[in-house]
Amino acid sequence: MLNKELISATIPTLNLKDSVYQALELMSEFHVMQLAVVADEKYLGLVSEDDLMNMDEKLTLQAVESHFSKAAVRSGSYFMEAVQLVNDHNLSIIPVVEPENVFAGVITAADLLKQLGKVTGASEPGGIIVLEMEQRNFSFSEISKLVETNDAQITQLNTYWDGNNGSFLVTLKINKFEISDIISTFQRYEYQVKYYFGEELYENELRSNYDHLMNYLSI
Repeated sequence: MLNKELISATIPTLNLKDSVYQALELMSEFHVMQLAVVADEKYLGLVSEDDLMNMDEKLTLQAVESHFSKAAVRSGSYFMEAVQLVNDHNLSIIPVVEPENVFAGVITAADLLKQLGKVTGASEPGGIIVLEMEQRNFSFSEISKLVETNDAQITQLNTYWDGNNGSFLVTLKINKFEISDIISTFQRYEYQVKYYFGEELYENELRSNYDHLMNYLSI
């Protein structure tokens, strides 16, 4: 999905003659923390609620142009560029520009989250398993084979390097909720199952270990 395909038709823009008060009122009305400033179809920048809150409400945006952010994404780029921009700048809207800085529109963070959910399979039914391993031991073919031996398939796989803990996490979305057999298979092959979310219709090693621990603590 390209950025231009996610543009919202409902979010207004500002111009340099608008006042700080008008900008804050529009942000409140449309429940956003930023709005794009546009002149002659060119994108001038992004003005933020945080920057305007302590300013004289009678000032025009032209008077505060030095506070504009130039954050924007290209219309023809993949939407993950917009995801990165939201994370980097804590944005509620993401301006989209054509070549020569022509303003194309904005993407809302809410619409971006919905698209991200579709791409990551969050909206699809099924169980989730998170494996923790050394990055050098990651093998998609082996993980996929172990899942398929239990009459299941991986519908989504994402990897993440947790720098804080120094661990490599592999998140699997499985096309069925009953995942006890898959978890047991991973454990037999000495995979570290960090988390799992689904239905467990029979006891597996993780549950057994948990129950043993609870019994021990109850003594």
